[in-house]
Order: sequence, then C-alpha cells, then structure tokens
Amino acid sequence: MSLIFYYYNKGSNNLDRGKLMSNIIETSFGTLISPERMANGSASNIEKVGAFYNFSIKISNDDIREYSFTNFERAEYMRRVMIGHLKVKIEKDRATI
Repeated sequence: MSLIFYYYNKGSNNLDRGKLMSNIIETSFGTLISPERMANGSASNIEKVGAFYNFSIKISNDDIREYSFTNFERAEYMRRVMIGHLKVKIEKDRATI
C-alpha cells in the first residue's frame, strides 16, 4: 500500500495510479507485490567471464537457469526478454491460485 501512495504523491494523476494498482497483485499471505519487481529481482546482473557474458534467472527454488552470450548487447536484450517472460509466468501462476 505504501508503494502505491508513494507513486501517487510523486505527482502522477489518477489514471497512472490505476494502472500501477493493476500491476500489483496480492499473495496468498496477504502482501502486495509487483510482478515486474519480483522478476527483476530473480535475474542476476550480467557478468563477463572469459569471453562470455553470463547471467542467471531463478525460476523457482530448485530451477536456476544460466545463459551465456559472446556479445554484451545480445545478453542485455535476452535478459530483458527473459525478465518479461518471468513476469508473465508470475502473473499466470498467481491467477491460477
């Protein structure tokens, strides 16, 4: 609730507030979360290891996927794509509960 209040006080109008509120979902424990922030937190930063740029995404507690690319721009693009897919997965999983 404080997150919504913070954005509302930053000078956004009611349409922005409604859009922000539609992106926030309630967990089974009653806490409010943003799927986009949760997906961003599940992805690691891009690191250069030898000739490769690596990042990992935590899908669940026992499913961590690592990706490697030879080009930083490709790694950055794919990281954004995978975060988007994870955001949709979080929203779908929440809708089925």
